Amino acid sequence: MTTIPAWTPTPMLTLAPAHLRGPLMATPTVVAPSAPAQSGGIGGALIGTLLSATILAALIAAAVNITLARRKSREEERARLRDRFAQAYAAYAQYCEFAYAIRRRRPDDPSAERVRISEELRKIQADLSAHEAWVKLESGTVGTAYTELIGEMRKVAGGAMRQAWIDEPAISDAGVNIPPMTVDLSPLKPYETAYMDAVAAHLRALAPWWSK
Repeated sequence: MTTIPAWTPTPMLTLAPAHLRGPLMATPTVVAPSAPAQSGGIGGALIGTLLSATILAALIAAAVNITLARRKSREEERARLRDRFAQAYAAYAQYCEFAYAIRRRRPDDPSAERVRISEELRKIQADLSAHEAWVKLESGTVGTAYTELIGEMRKVAGGAMRQAWIDEPAISDAGVNIPPMTVDLSPLKPYETAYMDAVAAHLRALAPWWSK
């Protein structure tokens, strides 16, 4: 006798009517960003290094230009002062020369010679006063040395000039050659040296540190 297996109902898929069905929704796919390529990182670092080197080079160039400009300005200032101090000394030397010039004055026209020499001396006296005032304003130390030089000049060279006016002028070539015992300006040497040393010290103090 054949046994008939029990019937098991099969579940059925029930579809909703078409007008009730919603649209099918697609599930979004998330794509993870890929890691940057190693070559891109190296390139960025290289660019950064180049920019840093460029900026550093520009800063160094600017610093060098500023240093050179300051050095040039300082050297120009020292040259200007050197010339002014030399002009002050030149006025002193010109005054001293009149101790000889008065003895060599023309003997045939004494009145005219007195006027000519006195006028030249007046100009030099004015220059000496101007130089003395300027040197004092520029440097107290140099100004003191120059004032002492000018004061002693008036004593020594001025005294020789007064004596030259009293003595007869030279009337021969041999008389133009004035011996040291007639006009002795050697007492001025220490004052000249003191002035020169003061000027050198003042200019040395203005020199850039790398040139000392």
